[in-house]
Amino acid sequence: MSREKILIQQVGHTYTPPTGAPVRALENVSLEVGENEFVALVGPSGCGKSTLLYMVGGFLPLREGRILVDGRSVEGPGPDRGIVFQHFALFPWKTVRQNVLYGLEKQGMEPARRREVAQRFLDMVKLSGFEDVYPSQLSGGMKQRVALARALVMDPSILLLDEPFEGLAPVVVNRFIEAVQRIKEEMGVSLLIAESNLATASRVADRLYAIDRGEIIFEGDPRTAQGNAEVMKTLRG
Repeated sequence: MSREKILIQQVGHTYTPPTGAPVRALENVSLEVGENEFVALVGPSGCGKSTLLYMVGGFLPLREGRILVDGRSVEGPGPDRGIVFQHFALFPWKTVRQNVLYGLEKQGMEPARRREVAQRFLDMVKLSGFEDVYPSQLSGGMKQRVALARALVMDPSILLLDEPFEGLAPVVVNRFIEAVQRIKEEMGVSLLIAESNLATASRVADRLYAIDRGEIIFEGDPRTAQGNAEVMKTLRG
């Protein structure tokens, strides 16, 4: 594997709801993601994969273990880590272009330059011609690609995707995978994806970790995972 980009060591996490018993989401999880490597976290709903993704993104507190990005401890969100949430999180009152421009505006980039950068990534995810459309007028797959472009304009070195294919038709999944593959070729980012479908994850990932009830049960080549009885049993529930 190439030099590590993300290093996760002995990470645990417990949710403490306002009522009811605490829920153990992660238990002693350790893994690595290399430079320009695409890694998938695969497991059933509630297994802890999204929790781990959000901890890498800095959106959840780290109380057990450590997470390093480029050798530095994760202490909160940062522009080096772009994230695409499961339910898009687009601003409904902004157009496609305005959604993508949002982060660049916050950075104070000169207007003409930020429009140029935004258009580059809208072209990359094949949304040219939809710049002035509002999210309510888009399909689920198109909304997901807007969210992807919005993350990419910040020039992250790491891209985090949370269940990006859920609820999408197969042809839409294919388009999104094509966009992700172009990103790898053109930008050289490292990617960590949380995904429930092993076959879909295998089309994207160089390497795969299967998670069951907060623990890693498999690490290796995606093709090998498809022949692993424990992994397949876990994904079938």
